[in-house]
Amino acid sequence: MRVLSAGVFALAGLIFWTSFDTAKGVDIRSDDPLPKLSDNVRSKSSANEELEKQVAGVRRDVDQLTRHGSSGLSPAERARIDGLDKAAGTDPLTGPVLDVTLDDAPPDAGPLVPGVPDPQPNDLVIHQQDLQAVVNALWQGGARGVQVMDQRLISTSAVRCVGNTLILQGRVYSPPYRITAVGDRKKLRQALDASPAIRNYLQYVQAYGLGWKVGQRDRVTLPGYTGSVDLHYAKPVSPR
Repeated sequence: MRVLSAGVFALAGLIFWTSFDTAKGVDIRSDDPLPKLSDNVRSKSSANEELEKQVAGVRRDVDQLTRHGSSGLSPAERARIDGLDKAAGTDPLTGPVLDVTLDDAPPDAGPLVPGVPDPQPNDLVIHQQDLQAVVNALWQGGARGVQVMDQRLISTSAVRCVGNTLILQGRVYSPPYRITAVGDRKKLRQALDASPAIRNYLQYVQAYGLGWKVGQRDRVTLPGYTGSVDLHYAKPVSPR
């Protein structure tokens, strides 16, 4: 009997130690013992924001040193370099702007037009193609610069959505989404009106109440892009 009792206590101790080692300080009795993915994404987004600020400071220092070291350039060469900076989107840009705001419909939205079927969940949220349609139309309308939320777009920027959140250059955003473009506001608005993808989106605006607002301001300064401009691309894996 004593041997059996000792065996039971030993087994209980083994189970306790295994549970402790597996938990690693996490409450394994909780219904959600592991950190939520959304919390991890927000944490990484905040870290990326801080890193962007550091990169912006370093970029300013590099620009100052570059200008100091290029004092021997001719006015034409200096003007050419300044023009490339503006085209690359790394310099601030000031001018009249057109603002476009997109937003999800209320979660309990129903048909606003007679004869329209009840909406599916995907009918009530902003999708990646909706944001891309607006950005592409603004570029096509001659935008000199485009900003999504608080970030300037450059040639390598990718607008991606995961679920109902926007992931842009390592940062995460939730709707409403604001897109700001510097340029000829008349041509920018005409480009929006001419886009088939946007006309399709506006049908959902009318049917289910998705958000759509276009406004303008006379003088706004878009910040220059401060992130990395290095190109990243996939490479084939060498066969072993």
